[in-house]
Amino acid sequence: MTDRRALLGGLLAITLVRPVGATPEALGEAILDFTKGVAPRPGGVVLDIPPLVENGNTVPVSVEVESPMTEAEHVRAIGLFNERNPLPHVLTAKLGPWSGAARIGTRIRLSNTQRLVAVAALSDGSYRFGEAQVIVTLAACVEG
Repeated sequence: MTDRRALLGGLLAITLVRPVGATPEALGEAILDFTKGVAPRPGGVVLDIPPLVENGNTVPVSVEVESPMTEAEHVRAIGLFNERNPLPHVLTAKLGPWSGAARIGTRIRLSNTQRLVAVAALSDGSYRFGEAQVIVTLAACVEG
């Protein structure tokens, strides 16, 4: 009987300390943290991701920002955010005029159907964003 209580207590402790996961509110906070409190404006950022994903374990995503990428006018960074994974801030890519193009691509895991937001930090201190809704049929990032 004592072994069962210890096992159940351990499972309960693991359940209680699991990360809560991102929420729409946490998404907004993460974006404002990235932009240092500046509200990003819509437009100029294209988030390319399949609208329907069969398997959330490896989802291709790319972000492209309209910019001449010159010394005077360029993208300093691109941040990618989501509203349902364990952490809302997925990645930050640093760029500059040496990058040639304001474009990144990667694969990410998605825990569920959700909205993704890409935010670009521009050299003039402003921020732009684009977003996409993704339907995930087989979730990733699931514990247990």
